[in-house]
Amino acid sequence: MTNDTKLSKFVSMVLRHRAHEFGIVLDDEGFTHIDDLVALIESRYTGRYAHEDVLRVVTTPGSDGKMRFELVGEQVRARYGHNKAVQAVNYEPATPPDVLYHGTVADALASIRKEGLTAQQRQYVHLSTTTQRALSVGSRRGKPILLMVRAVEAHRDGVVFYHPGDEHYLAEHIPVQYIVMPE
Repeated sequence: MTNDTKLSKFVSMVLRHRAHEFGIVLDDEGFTHIDDLVALIESRYTGRYAHEDVLRVVTTPGSDGKMRFELVGEQVRARYGHNKAVQAVNYEPATPPDVLYHGTVADALASIRKEGLTAQQRQYVHLSTTTQRALSVGSRRGKPILLMVRAVEAHRDGVVFYHPGDEHYLAEHIPVQYIVMPE
């Protein structure tokens, strides 16, 4: 694992899940001042990372091409993946493509068939624009199963979607009637 990957994982963990544990204050949109994040990293990893390392990590796509962070002026936040313990991160509503995908595992199917896709411990349900990305996400917890979401139909019926990055859409909940599942 490269130093940038290690740093990116730490920044993700702080901004997505544990900001308060590290003394980082997030505003209502999930942003914090870049200097506060840099100060935390420099104190935790003395001599290992500098301001320019943090800036590179938050402004460069990861090895998978995903932009995990958003830097606006001097403010930085994680783009997605926040758990509910972090202050709500809001995005502008967006019109989704006709179909989106969600990767899951067999153990989750019974619950999905009953409740639809729910955010669980996160703020949003994460959806992908490609089958490859959805399967990659699903494989983190075991053998992946691909679900197709009739997104434009759900959107027409009132489900609000958000688009924080190229391959991702978010929603608070996807009702079961919009999900195409394996038999």
